[in-house]
Amino acid sequence: MKHQLIIVLDFGGQYNQLIARRVRECGVYCEVKPYTTPLDALKAQNPIGFIFTGGPNSVYDEKAPHVDPAIFALGVPVLGICYGCQLMAQTLGGQVTAAQADSAREYGKTVTYYDPDCRLFRDLPNCGVSWMSHGDYMAKVPEGFALVAHTDACPNVAIADERRGFYGVQYHPEVNHTEHGLDMIRNFLYEVCGATGDWSMGDYLKTSVAAIREKVGSGKVLLALSGGVDSSVCAALLAEAIGRQLTCVFVDHGLMRKNEGDEVEAAFAKWDLNFVRVDAETRFLIKLAGVSEPEHKRKIIGEEFIRVFEEEAKKIGAVDYLAQGTIYPDVIESGAGDAAVIKSHHNVGGLPDYVDFKEIIEPLRLLFKDEVRQLGRELGLPEYLVMRQPFPGPGLAIRVIGDLTKEKLDTLRDADAIFREEIAAAGEEKNVNQYFAVLTNTRSVGVMGDGRTYDYTLALRGVTTSDFMTADWARIPYDVLDKVSTRIVNEVKGINRIVYDITSKPPATIEWE
Repeated sequence: MKHQLIIVLDFGGQYNQLIARRVRECGVYCEVKPYTTPLDALKAQNPIGFIFTGGPNSVYDEKAPHVDPAIFALGVPVLGICYGCQLMAQTLGGQVTAAQADSAREYGKTVTYYDPDCRLFRDLPNCGVSWMSHGDYMAKVPEGFALVAHTDACPNVAIADERRGFYGVQYHPEVNHTEHGLDMIRNFLYEVCGATGDWSMGDYLKTSVAAIREKVGSGKVLLALSGGVDSSVCAALLAEAIGRQLTCVFVDHGLMRKNEGDEVEAAFAKWDLNFVRVDAETRFLIKLAGVSEPEHKRKIIGEEFIRVFEEEAKKIGAVDYLAQGTIYPDVIESGAGDAAVIKSHHNVGGLPDYVDFKEIIEPLRLLFKDEVRQLGRELGLPEYLVMRQPFPGPGLAIRVIGDLTKEKLDTLRDADAIFREEIAAAGEEKNVNQYFAVLTNTRSVGVMGDGRTYDYTLALRGVTTSDFMTADWARIPYDVLDKVSTRIVNEVKGINRIVYDITSKPPATIEWE
């Protein structure tokens, strides 16, 4: 790709992906690299700037991660954040020590005062709240650096060598808690690094289509389509590029939400590709009969999906490429170089041995989730698919507590559809990041008309979150919940009681199983 590049050097910070996302939000392409990447490899990519991330270490510890000092002689601007700031200070002749007083340690929201003459803070207010997370202190600032931000407790919250384009901040401008943090990052990119803003999904679409056509040539590509955002956008991008050279196998296991299988199939009607929809509901339900333990359900579904896909792949025969919807967070979280592995992803590093193919192709490998959604819009995928909420791989199997039957699944599908309909009708879908229904295995006495009922309890779950690693229960208006409850007990047979889950994550998880 012929884009200007910012390299984010990762020192183990928890916000490394967020930094990269913020840079791309500003219209500048960036990549996250481990701090162990050789200097020659970094230089070869011709970056217009570096951003050093935070990290859990103290720079004065013997085993703390460091960087080749020659990076500061490349003539390329550097922004150090938290640990990155302290590393830059220590490397260039300053001194970092453990804070000797409690007042020098800063955590959380802190009122910060900025020097408006510094390019990093150009056209910004000279005071605002920043998000601190440091217990170390820059006892000595390197020669050539000026103090450009302070708090009531700390005089050197930000340092700058404007001549060389070196900046360090001890707070985190990438998080939402820091006021004008995105503007500070934008100033570094445009005012300091000279960015022109040449990164957009429209441009990425054009270059990706051309690159896929060049790579695939006259070959054949096979993709397992789950119906999720990533695999759907991957399929649409490939369909745009190579049409009938692509075969998508959509395994409909009967565990999706109401009408979802039909919606997925309809979304691809605009492209001339080989779309294979496998109706596997019966075989999945036979395998799952009598199984109530959630991990056992997951294992059965995963194994059966592989068996179905394997059977379909054998019908197709040899293909040149197996496509996967791997996205950039998968790559980062699975570790690169000496970077820590946050979690392993099934589609990073391990290739299936049951399909005869020459090579793997991952056209979304460099994109974050929000960029994948935007690319889907550029491709013309419907909004209901582009903005599809996170949905577990085992589908509704883990939203029916206990053993599975088609009757229970259909009951849950109908109730869940009503919940989603009313959330949308009330305009609450933008306020709740994920919402769904769970059919519990608890039955209770109820009264309908003059008769006694003994039916299932349905739980409703709604959460607000920015990263899905932590979540708070959503304050859905009572009148909306009331309408949902009334509709479900009147329209869905087998449910006589509705409860709303008001547990945050932690201690609970978002899903029930």
